[in-house]
Amino acid sequence: MTMDTEMIKYVKNDKFAEFIGLELVSAEPGHAVVRMAVGPYHLNGVGFVQGGAIFTLADYAFAAASNAKGTVTLGINANISYFRTPKGKVLTAEAKEVSSTNRLCSYNVDIYDEDNSLIARLTATGYMKKP
Repeated sequence: MTMDTEMIKYVKNDKFAEFIGLELVSAEPGHAVVRMAVGPYHLNGVGFVQGGAIFTLADYAFAAASNAKGTVTLGINANISYFRTPKGKVLTAEAKEVSSTNRLCSYNVDIYDEDNSLIARLTATGYMKKP
C-alpha cells in the first residue's frame, strides 16, 4: 500500500502541530514518526514536559499514520500512559497500526526521549470516514 500524498497534505496543514513545533519525519500507511524539539513553552510549572504536549505529539503521529492510508480518519478514543520523565531536548513518537477493519482502526504510539527510553504510550481508535 502506498502513502496517500493528498491526505498527508492535510496532516501537514495542522496549524496547532505547526504552532507547537511538531516535525513529521515520515509517514506511510499504518506507520508514522514525528519529532518535537522541547522548548520552554512545552514545560509545566515544575519544569517537566507538560503531559498535554506529549499527548499532542502522539496524537499527531496517530493522525499521520492513519490518514496516510488515504481515508479521512478521525480519533474517537485515545488513552495515554506516562511511564517516566523524559530526558534531553527531543521527543520522538512512533505510531504503528495494531488492527484495521472496514471503519475502525487501532494504533499504539510510543513516545521516546533522547536516550531512547519509552516515556509514554498512547493507544488510539480511529473512525475511517468512507466517501
